[in-house]
Amino acid sequence: MSTYRVAQVPAMGAPFEIVEREVPRPGPRHVRIAVEACGICHSDNFFVTAGLPGITFPVVPGHEIAGRIEELGEGIEDWGWGIGDRVGVGWFGGSCGHCKPCRQGDFIVCENARTPGWTYDGGFGAQVIAPVDALARIPDGLTSADAAPLGCAGVTTFNGLRRSPAEPGDLVAVVGLGGLGHLGVKYAVAMGFETVAVARGAEKADFAKQLGAHHYVDSTASTPVAEALQSLGGAKVVLATAGNSPAISAAVDGLAPRGELVVIGIDAEPLDISPFQLLMGAREVRGHPSGTAQDVQDTMEFSALHGIRPTIETVPLEEAGAAYQKMMDGAARFRMVLTYD
Repeated sequence: MSTYRVAQVPAMGAPFEIVEREVPRPGPRHVRIAVEACGICHSDNFFVTAGLPGITFPVVPGHEIAGRIEELGEGIEDWGWGIGDRVGVGWFGGSCGHCKPCRQGDFIVCENARTPGWTYDGGFGAQVIAPVDALARIPDGLTSADAAPLGCAGVTTFNGLRRSPAEPGDLVAVVGLGGLGHLGVKYAVAMGFETVAVARGAEKADFAKQLGAHHYVDSTASTPVAEALQSLGGAKVVLATAGNSPAISAAVDGLAPRGELVVIGIDAEPLDISPFQLLMGAREVRGHPSGTAQDVQDTMEFSALHGIRPTIETVPLEEAGAAYQKMMDGAARFRMVLTYD
């Protein structure tokens, strides 16, 4: 019997454990992936704490997967995939194809959406069975460790910007310089936006400039964030990557007329935004979910073309528990990535 290793959480509140499982076979319209790297995302916390409906234990999290196809299931002959192909699977782990959003082609808001680590075992294991519609092709210019975080952190920031109303030359502010924000700044610069990084503390100014930001706003300074953005002409778009509702709310008045706040950072606390703030400037607020497999592939190809890579720290699967805790403690700089022998 052939086996593989997984890092699983056996019960809610329990620590990670490494166990051996029998290697599964892919069913129709699925493939088996030999995982080479898997990013650790803050959203994994929703799974290991049963913070989302339908969670069953043991849980194998991980929705930033990069690896190679090892086995093909039936019914995918016309999809163009072959054994050995390098593929990624992100937050978007497949769609039903029959709900109304799917029939309208809006697969990312599928009413029966699938996500690795939630609806099936994720990438905290050396093997993953994934639906064929979840696969994104990894370009040769990216290593698996660099490609993995682009399946969630990368595509979310990339898509949030490219689907915004900003055009090259417009002022775009990125709130937060963490796992999402550091990529958001790089993408904003590469897309031709006049880029403002917003974060806590004057000491982060040099890092923001290293990422390519044209301006830095210290949110702890005496000048309010909104006032600082207006002094630069007002932001066409504020990409809110920080999981901090007060920090997001503080940037709203920094939007130019008809500017857009794109929220991708998660916080349970409500945003403090009044109708007056939106109406007087004809401003918009939009939540942006991740992206489909094609969006992930677009993100990786754009990243390879422009030399954009996430800042990562790689650790072996056996240290998954410690790596996850480092991420939860806010000590990761900036994406923890599991690697496999």
